[in-house]
Amino acid sequence: MSDHNDTPFHDTPAHAAPSSADATPTAAASAPAAASSASTPDSGAASASAGHAPAGNTDAAPTADGTAAAGPTPEAGLTRGERSERGEERGERGQRRRRGGRGQGNGGAGRPAADGTQPERQPQAQRQNPAKGQNAAQRNAGRKVHPLLETLAGLYPHLFGARFLPLKRGIYEDLLARHAEVLPGDELKVALGQHARSTRYLDAIANRVPRHDLDGQPVEELAPDHVHHAIVELFKRRQGRTQEDLRPQLVARLADAIGASGLERMDYVQQVRVAQPDALALIDEAFTEHGRRLARREALQRAFEASGQPTVEAFAAMYGMDLGEARRVLGKQPGKGAAAAAPAASEA
Repeated sequence: MSDHNDTPFHDTPAHAAPSSADATPTAAASAPAAASSASTPDSGAASASAGHAPAGNTDAAPTADGTAAAGPTPEAGLTRGERSERGEERGERGQRRRRGGRGQGNGGAGRPAADGTQPERQPQAQRQNPAKGQNAAQRNAGRKVHPLLETLAGLYPHLFGARFLPLKRGIYEDLLARHAEVLPGDELKVALGQHARSTRYLDAIANRVPRHDLDGQPVEELAPDHVHHAIVELFKRRQGRTQEDLRPQLVARLADAIGASGLERMDYVQQVRVAQPDALALIDEAFTEHGRRLARREALQRAFEASGQPTVEAFAAMYGMDLGEARRVLGKQPGKGAAAAAPAASEA
């Protein structure tokens, strides 16, 4: 979806030219006087008398063709102060029209229609960003899947089918070696690039699924930097589609990745190659969460050993803990008892 056209052109109203009703009586009288000065010899006296008429006299002089100018204006008989106030009011109305009306600077929203009815006002957020309320399927309707990806899904459904698996490095060369006649090199690069940027593929990377070869065999673990950047990219995409704060989920997922990497902070930062202050602050937050988890695991492990309970199930029931949470923290499968506690504690 392109964001170059977030603001439709019709949101900018054309400036309305001031009507003749906004012109001052002197200006209205000077127009016929100027026209008559070009046609009659004695028009100078007529224009002079029109330009310097007494304040209360609003009758215009006859024009060159004998027709009379506009009759008495609504200001006839007003004092000088009242005419000044009327002029100020007209000036304010003209400025509001040029601005599109009070509270109507966004394309004249709220301006009455010709039949006098009031149009429905749109929410301000929708007026500022019309694409905000669009359905995700509509936003993605213009995106087309590269034709070669459909070919690859037919050739390797276990890699490009319903489930995406991380591909081994060098998969491009392997594909060309096997299918050079049906997979043009330049187009294949474009197709693989689109595949690697897809949300489903990034989710497989973020879940630390091993890389696979063309035969569907796992060949290598993912590098920590690939996992880290996939998690961050998924967070950005998902956060842009919701008002919910997803940062706690981001921190928890990065803490999992940090624990799986086994790296200290300095080594991890060097691996992921980030230097921006906000990115470093995010890593620090994830390492803090990882340290909190380790401390809790060690404390729970000591409590499990001291309880004398033969199984995690009995330990969880003794302390009223959630069984799934106890298994996750202690790293034990159902049926494993205190005999496995010491190795788990040493690994932590």
